[in-house]
Amino acid sequence: MNTKTSIRWGILGCGDVTEVKSGPGFQKAEGATLMAVMRRNGELAADYARRHGVPRWYDDAEALINDPEIDAVYIATPPGAHQPLALRCAAAGKPCYVEKPMALSHAQSLVMLQAFAHRQLPLFVAYYRRAMPRFLKIRSLVQGGAIGSVRAVHLLLQQPPMPEDVDHDNPPWRLDPTLAGGGRFVDMGAHQLDFLDYLFGPITEVHGVASHLAGHGKVEDTVSASFCFGNGIVGSGSWCFSASERVDRCELIGSAGRLVFSTFDDAPFTLHTAAGVEEFHIPNPPHVQQPLIQCVTEALLGHGSSPSTGESAARTDAVIDRILGR
Repeated sequence: MNTKTSIRWGILGCGDVTEVKSGPGFQKAEGATLMAVMRRNGELAADYARRHGVPRWYDDAEALINDPEIDAVYIATPPGAHQPLALRCAAAGKPCYVEKPMALSHAQSLVMLQAFAHRQLPLFVAYYRRAMPRFLKIRSLVQGGAIGSVRAVHLLLQQPPMPEDVDHDNPPWRLDPTLAGGGRFVDMGAHQLDFLDYLFGPITEVHGVASHLAGHGKVEDTVSASFCFGNGIVGSGSWCFSASERVDRCELIGSAGRLVFSTFDDAPFTLHTAAGVEEFHIPNPPHVQQPLIQCVTEALLGHGSSPSTGESAARTDAVIDRILGR
């Protein structure tokens, strides 16, 4: 029986994502304590620790992983480092919470799953929309029959190139496939595909086409996909990261209505039925990963479970691989 009352966390890679989205969540979640952070640049690690009130910092991953006062590790590096760092954590007997996407490919995800299963250690992945109130409300409406039996799903995500994307001399890591596993489709589309998995179960059939049209980086910038879930629901997706304007829309079509929502902001979402249009405004929490960090912490303490696991995240990696034809 787990007798721990708190999980002492360490973070590998305290970059931008940890400043607001995730890092403070480890300090504010009940039963969690952020004990240490690591970054290869020791000055930046020390600065993060000072600004966030973290007791200790490291410039060496092995030192943090083997710290006896660290119970679990959050891997917040680019995806290219997820697998090697996770395997080192598994070897040290430390559970992990890994940033998304889980790895550079489904094959790498499977290696991670096997390593943690062999050591009987839990593995979680930061698909945090599975625990955010806004998306839980969407899920409850769907499961409660608000739109009847779901028939189809349509995703549309488009945006102009980010300013840093057009810097050919110093492209961002998110456009380097060796670091990111793909382009912004992998970075952002993964969230959408994972949430659909949470709504409807695994995608069982998928076909995709990816193009490199804008000439930024070495990755896809325009993607189209069709897919089907095990229960027969069909879906389509279109992603373009070299468009003239921003559109973020997911539409769930049912026998008695439809739900329309965005994935990457907290604009009101709408329920359309014969009774009219109902609008829901559920703001995002200040630290969007905190609800999932709470779930993960409770799972590690033995009195809860996490909706996002290595198993569910590996399914999303498999779908991405098939869409990109790799």
